[in-house]
Amino acid sequence: MKLIYEGKAKKLFLDEKDPDTLIIYYKDDLTAFNAQKKGQFENKGSINCRFTQLFFKYLESQGLRTHLKEALSDRELRVEKLTIIPLEVVVRNRLAGSLAKKFNRPEGEILQQSLVEFYYKDDALGDPFVSEDQIIALSLTDFHHFSELKHQALLINQALIKLFDQCQLDLVDFKIEFGLNSRGEVVLGDEITPDSCRLWDQVSKEKMDKDRFRRDLGGVKEAYEEVLNRVTKALKEAL
Repeated sequence: MKLIYEGKAKKLFLDEKDPDTLIIYYKDDLTAFNAQKKGQFENKGSINCRFTQLFFKYLESQGLRTHLKEALSDRELRVEKLTIIPLEVVVRNRLAGSLAKKFNRPEGEILQQSLVEFYYKDDALGDPFVSEDQIIALSLTDFHHFSELKHQALLINQALIKLFDQCQLDLVDFKIEFGLNSRGEVVLGDEITPDSCRLWDQVSKEKMDKDRFRRDLGGVKEAYEEVLNRVTKALKEAL
């Protein structure tokens, strides 16, 4: 396999047997604040690989397209090759993180409606927020695909809220990425893991995601493992 990209938490390889297929390898690395803070824990790559596999299969069962083809190992997924749309799509159900700071309001406040935000994918620029008009004016995507991104993001949000509620977890917010496949369809790519979601225990309100690393709360591995156990159990009962 030929390495074509290495990111903060994953490596991307070209499947030389199939030009329309890529292989994602999940690393044990943890990063925060645009990789200014770094760490890792044992088997983190395996845990996140399993998360993405479970979530993507679940979303496909709900009629949503993902780029997942199959698992090759506990750290590797074979996926459909996509032309990535250079936008991070963030869906928020409660105030937390940067949004709470921006408006100087307490974390946990439930939003009147789910909020979809877009950020330009560029580490050197710090992934800046972009408006709908900016996205279209800068040709980051066209209006048709932009509308599809927002529509799919909200459908994914609804499906994940339902699943996490069965796990006694509140989905505070999450980040996803999309791309276009060879047929020009908008497809969910990248990953869904506690690296890219904020998850709070419904009873204790304990943070069960990467905020434990960001905020030096400790117990990062234990939180990821607990969420994986709950999700695995819920999906066994649901599917």
